[in-house]
Amino acid sequence: MTIVRQPTRAGVRDAAAKIAAILAPSPLFTHEINGVMIAFKAESLQPIGAFKLRGAWHRLTALKDNQRAKGVVAFSSGNHAQGVAWAAKRLGIPATIVMPSDAPKAKRDGTLALGAEIVPYDRMTEDRVRIAAELAEARGAVLVPSFDDPWIIEGQGSAGIEARRQMEAIGLGEPSHVVIPCGGGGLAAGIALGLTEARITVVEPEGWDDMCRSLEASWIEPVGPNPPPTACDALQTPVVSPLTFEVLARRDAKGVAVSEAEVRAAQRWAAAKLHLVVEPGGAVGLAALLAGKVAVEAGMLVILSGGNVDIDAYARALAPEPAEAPAFPALSESES
Repeated sequence: MTIVRQPTRAGVRDAAAKIAAILAPSPLFTHEINGVMIAFKAESLQPIGAFKLRGAWHRLTALKDNQRAKGVVAFSSGNHAQGVAWAAKRLGIPATIVMPSDAPKAKRDGTLALGAEIVPYDRMTEDRVRIAAELAEARGAVLVPSFDDPWIIEGQGSAGIEARRQMEAIGLGEPSHVVIPCGGGGLAAGIALGLTEARITVVEPEGWDDMCRSLEASWIEPVGPNPPPTACDALQTPVVSPLTFEVLARRDAKGVAVSEAEVRAAQRWAAAKLHLVVEPGGAVGLAALLAGKVAVEAGMLVILSGGNVDIDAYARALAPEPAEAPAFPALSESES
């Protein structure tokens, strides 16, 4: 019987120390919504434009020398790909990424620029996990999943440790409620482990809200057949893992889903109010707040998880919406 290591709060703290040794904290922005100061953790401003380098660094630095020599294999639509490629380059480890053929060009180009090999696949007809596993076995490489891995989960949780320190430093106190984009749940599970006193809400695009439905059902529910198209490529996970689900279920995390129009509205708000470029998947937590699906409250922390956009798609997202698009709530002008 194989015993799988479980992610722990101590592991999150260790990962946070590792990250702090090589990178400055990603910025924390604040803005008033309906008279309440909300904190926004801008993981979109990481060197690779997303939080994924946290888990990748924690995982790859745990490899033994003989494992590093044979390299790593990962599967990703782009942000985990870049995180693994970034960490592998710094550590001198060969990296191969199984990436969907329809991945955003910005993410594909970023991964290649970091020196990784890309193996394309068809998202709708091929199994990326099987392809990556077979490659790893053939090469003797270590498989680095995007969320179904205790080191990855712990590494992503370092974002919560950073944000807590930043919020305390500016007088906002500890986060009491964290709103987090969710694909496979690695970021949400890591933050849930790191911030044990905070309530956790995960946010997914409509039709891809398997974590939300899983938490409601108390067992894992995969994405249904023929899911709708979504701009949130980073969150198109067909089924969550027992590791992430169990962490979030134990913490009584809640989930909500947002529409494509609500995501675009959030991207426009982030550009106008925070002066930040946020990709669709990175904006879903903000979208839930602006759409009123998550109530605004003191002590709230919203994770802006990524900012890797294709320019043409981003320009379309910033264009005015028809009249039926979700309206912004009344906002103050206070921000930092």
